[in-house]
Amino acid sequence: MNALAREKQVAVIAALTEGCSIRSTARMTGVDRETVGTLLARVGEGCEALLDDTMVNLPCKNLELDELWAFVGKKQRQVKKSDDASKVGDTWTWLAIDRETKLVPSFLVGKRTEDAAQAFVSDLSRRLSSRVQLSTDGLRSYITAIGDSFGEAGVDYAQVVKSYEAVAIGPGRYSPPSVSKVEKNPIFGEPVEELVTTSHAERMNLSVRMMGRRYTRLTNAFSKKLEMHVASTALTIAAYNFVRQHRTLRCSPAMAAGVAKTLWSAEDLVEAALDGVRP
Repeated sequence: MNALAREKQVAVIAALTEGCSIRSTARMTGVDRETVGTLLARVGEGCEALLDDTMVNLPCKNLELDELWAFVGKKQRQVKKSDDASKVGDTWTWLAIDRETKLVPSFLVGKRTEDAAQAFVSDLSRRLSSRVQLSTDGLRSYITAIGDSFGEAGVDYAQVVKSYEAVAIGPGRYSPPSVSKVEKNPIFGEPVEELVTTSHAERMNLSVRMMGRRYTRLTNAFSKKLEMHVASTALTIAAYNFVRQHRTLRCSPAMAAGVAKTLWSAEDLVEAALDGVRP
């Protein structure tokens, strides 16, 4: 992999962040499949370090939190007692997105548990520079986690609880049921009701599924190992923050949040991840 020309490295990473699988990327670029996987692991690890280093003292004012489902190795119903349940089966990516800048300041790949909620919210809280309003779905784990990390008096927080129409589940139904009712429940502080929503977070979930092939439903491009799933997710979030130009902002989320001065290219991202050199 060290002998792979930088031009090829950039082509591989660009393809992976456009929703291509490892195999299709290998076919398009002429790079060996194992080399593509190795490069993904290295760049993903570098993107984790990049995000950890740059997502600090953020001026975010209104954040939405959500969880994105995927699976690693096998579907949850196929997990056996002999498997390491922490590394296979249902896997959730916890995401936060800023309503104004569209920046993703924090993410965590893990299970949908109290411990994961605590770790995710704790990491998020230390990256912010001022008081923030938070919106989440009705997952109760958020209440304890946000209360512990932000303090009940230190945050404006509300939950969006959706009720769905009863629809028979059968073969061929891939769309979620229609929403019949939406309730906005204030939990801590004084959240502004008009700003209480999870729509931007749900749209971010779609972006992750479009940019990262292993998040695409009903394909065989799922992650086989947890480490690769984390690396791919870090790459996707870094590319979204620094490389992807948001249409309504006309700049990247990182630029809108003051984290980056220019719109990065795929080459800039590779250099930052592998060499520590930033524009």
